[in-house]
Amino acid sequence: MAKKSRTKARDIASTEGAGENAVGPRQPCPCGSGKRYKACHGAAGGAAPVFVSRPFEGMPGECDVIALRELVPAATVPLTVPGTDREVRLCTLLPMAAPAMVRESGAIWLGLQVAHQYGDPARDLGAVLEAAIAQTEPGVVGLTSPPGEGPRLQDLISNTSLDITVHDGFGYWIDDLGDQDDATAAALEEASSAAPPTARLESVEAAYWTNVGTKEHLRWVMPHPEDHLLDALARLHAAGQDSVAEGSRFVGMFRAHGRLAPVWDLPVGTGAAVLEDPAAAFAAALTDALATGGDLTAEERSARAGLANRQVTIR
Repeated sequence: MAKKSRTKARDIASTEGAGENAVGPRQPCPCGSGKRYKACHGAAGGAAPVFVSRPFEGMPGECDVIALRELVPAATVPLTVPGTDREVRLCTLLPMAAPAMVRESGAIWLGLQVAHQYGDPARDLGAVLEAAIAQTEPGVVGLTSPPGEGPRLQDLISNTSLDITVHDGFGYWIDDLGDQDDATAAALEEASSAAPPTARLESVEAAYWTNVGTKEHLRWVMPHPEDHLLDALARLHAAGQDSVAEGSRFVGMFRAHGRLAPVWDLPVGTGAAVLEDPAAAFAAALTDALATGGDLTAEERSARAGLANRQVTIR
């Protein structure tokens, strides 16, 4: 029995990949359950038969896709899909959190922020996209069971980069329709009012400013392997070089889909524009810190331990 359990656990863990993507048994499970990995997807008979820790690997703009799925309320990206001449648009959120919609025009809208929980959101998106392409009538498209093996979203598109538009609200839900009645307009305004103002920085990749009312944040999904990134951030923190604006404070990190997203608190009234130059300067300093070899100093090790304790796994 013990040998069978070990084998099954090893098979589940093998879906995580190796090296930087490996998840330790006592680490939080990347699925976001709040349990340790060994008690969730890493256990024999775990929460799901497959869990992919880095589902968007190989996707153009991987870090931006993660941000759009987890952090950004309203954004759209046009996708190019060989084999169909229909418009395909990737959206952060669709009405009623639909996985996908076929519009009256035949256009296909894919929703990133859905709750399939089948273990590989990129595979879910691929399956939904294929189903939407096969559907000719307008309506909602989704999954009612695990999609099984097949292409993931990054296998179905030919984009080499992403043209991301961040919206003030959810007006894009009706931008292909004519005038709306008062009830529709009111519902749309109510939905949009719940979306905090958000902007994507232009000087660096996958960094998003947001204003949540009581404070502002910069949340920046980074592509570097976690251990190397933590070492580099610790060096900058110990040297007092981790500011991105006057009065900013580096407060911790999210972990989502195999990548870390450092977060800074910003004074109210900072705005996005003033972050461009400091963010570019921080990116250059981070590149230098990533290239620094050798062991961390005692102060840097202490900084690293503090940073590691301020990680929250959301996916």
